[in-house]
Amino acid sequence: MKGNISITIKKFFTNKNTVTIVGVLLAVVVLYVGYNYRIKSAINPISVPYATQSIPARTKITSDMIGSVEVPPAMLKGDVITEVSRIVGQYTNINTIIPEGSLFYGDSVVSQSDLPDSIIYEYPEGYVLVNMSVTTATTYGNKIYPGNYIDIYLKAVNKIDEENITSDTQDKIMVGKLLENVKVIDVVDSNGDSVFENPEDIKTPAQIIFAVPEEYHILLRKAMYLRTYEVTLIPVPTAESTKENPGEVAIASEDLRDFINRVTVWTDDTSTTIQ
Repeated sequence: MKGNISITIKKFFTNKNTVTIVGVLLAVVVLYVGYNYRIKSAINPISVPYATQSIPARTKITSDMIGSVEVPPAMLKGDVITEVSRIVGQYTNINTIIPEGSLFYGDSVVSQSDLPDSIIYEYPEGYVLVNMSVTTATTYGNKIYPGNYIDIYLKAVNKIDEENITSDTQDKIMVGKLLENVKVIDVVDSNGDSVFENPEDIKTPAQIIFAVPEEYHILLRKAMYLRTYEVTLIPVPTAESTKENPGEVAIASEDLRDFINRVTVWTDDTSTTIQ
């Protein structure tokens, strides 16, 4: 009996017409299931983040700026961001304002490092950006990189009062370390492009950019404009960045600071008279 059943089943599935019918039925079932899945996927609402307030360009996006709304996927057009995790902590792109109630799109939300002016976000509060002119030679053949630490040396000519000059006195050259543990933020060429942005594109360094507390910023600005004393500022790379806890930026020579302040004038309106 069992043998007859097996033979019957075997004949049933080896019959060409039967196989064709079964194949067509399976295809219909697959198409039906797939169609229904696509329809449900298009009309079943999903949660999508939107801006609860107007967000200006270059603004860091925080969780309190984001709400969620249920939207059918079929209504989403363009590169809409559907995950909150891809938005929080990011920034609105330059020349971009995300209106209140708007969805978030891929080209309107970027990471901090992708902002053309990203260096303005990369230093501590209370510090001031400083740009110092350099050359390939003064950067040790392009060996000063963003993230490195440098010491800043000062070379100046200490002028002797001509009325009191004697045979034993003359102008004296001073060289010493003015600041230490200065962290480099960027190295740029004459066009303002990062020297190390593209390793295959060799660029000539024109400026190194770093940040220091306001007191040291003013001191450096004074030094940069001391033309009479032929002041030169010299960046010297250090191994501070290899330490687990790099030192804080600090004055390295009180004598050099006193010299700079002695030959300049600080007034109440924060202007400085320089020679």
